Amino acid sequence: MTLQPVAFWVLAVLSVASGVAVFVVDSMARATFALLASLVGVGLVFLLIDLSYLGVLIVLMMVMEMTVMAVFMIMYMMNPAGLMPMKMVHNSRGAPLIAAGVFVLLAAGVFLTPWPRRRGSPPADPTHALGLSIMGPKMLVMMVVGVAILATMISTTVLATHRGRYDGDRPRLRPGEGR
Repeated sequence: MTLQPVAFWVLAVLSVASGVAVFVVDSMARATFALLASLVGVGLVFLLIDLSYLGVLIVLMMVMEMTVMAVFMIMYMMNPAGLMPMKMVHNSRGAPLIAAGVFVLLAAGVFLTPWPRRRGSPPADPTHALGLSIMGPKMLVMMVVGVAILATMISTTVLATHRGRYDGDRPRLRPGEGR
């Protein structure tokens, strides 16, 4: 038995268990990290089945998304960093019924949809073809914009702290004092 099927099932179980943990844990921070673990597991499954572009994209996007969520939790929640226990499920009676109904509809759609037959042959490099069809000639622009957004988030977070940028590096000057 090769390692790939074992890794697939380990990642699948990790992703599902982490996804369930999102609704079981009692704090926003733990739910955020459980969601991150679940989605990173999904991204790693994509890498495992040789969809490198999508796998890396999922992992990078989810890590950045969860980082932004954690930063906003720390900044804006009355609950320090989302670590205080709180009820994470709203409408606890209706939510399971709605979720089951949506699942049944989606499963029925999978089995009742007349899926089209394949026409032609698959491209030599499906990941490259998918990247081109999604982004086209805008790939370089999106990469630059992504780095600019990351730099903006980091600098805004650093500058927004009440201590300032140099609090740990040198003594803070009182108003009117100079060097």
